[in-house]
Amino acid sequence: MVYGWIIVVAIFVAYGDYDGVNALQEEEEESCNFYEGSWVRDESYPLYDSLACPNIDYQFDCLKYGRKDLNYLKYRWQPKNCNLPSWDGKFFLEKYKGKKIMFVGDSIELDQWQSLVCLLHAASPQTQLTISGPDNALCNFTILDYGTSVLYFRQQYLVDIDNEKIGRVLKLDSVKNNAVLWNQMDLLVFNTWLWWGRNNSRKPWDYIQIGNKIVKDMNRIEAFKLALTTWTNWVNTELDTTKTKVFYLGITPTHY
Repeated sequence: MVYGWIIVVAIFVAYGDYDGVNALQEEEEESCNFYEGSWVRDESYPLYDSLACPNIDYQFDCLKYGRKDLNYLKYRWQPKNCNLPSWDGKFFLEKYKGKKIMFVGDSIELDQWQSLVCLLHAASPQTQLTISGPDNALCNFTILDYGTSVLYFRQQYLVDIDNEKIGRVLKLDSVKNNAVLWNQMDLLVFNTWLWWGRNNSRKPWDYIQIGNKIVKDMNRIEAFKLALTTWTNWVNTELDTTKTKVFYLGITPTHY
């Protein structure tokens, strides 16, 4: 997945001191676009065995459920005008010793969280682990030997959804409840989009609130814009960006 590698590179860059990343940064400033490239075969892949990873959801575990064509595991993303640094799990754990990383969003972020956790588990399989949150609402994978925590917070809209007397209210102008967890992180990766078009029983809210106005529904693109503006304002005004790095994944296609 292209996004997976971009996030790995971004996390490397966030804490630097890596020759491959430094060279990558120099190239990127001149001509590199991570999104322009192609999938190339690499016999050193896959970087982990999904059957040995302790946290993959059933719908993501192709090997466990008998997929016979394994060629898809042998491909990596190759940008057109630069090279991505090779994955080094031990280096990653040393750089993120004692730090907390959180993926926030929908199932796209769950996929990213599981991929990174599997990469780290493969790099240090003998270390002591704690795994919590099987309900996929808030998951925490911590490598105790390094004190490195990689968390996933399921929040499809980023803004708050509160349970009130009238029902579940999607608050387009508030992230204060969710931000209690976000403020504790050293690195945050966000995404939102796929759930904004859901209707009826597939949406986890009953009403939408903007300020003091509560409506049953509204134009979803406008609602998405207002929510993302609220999130952006929080990042710009409330988050200490000298302590916490923030990345946002752009709109992704549906995976159904």
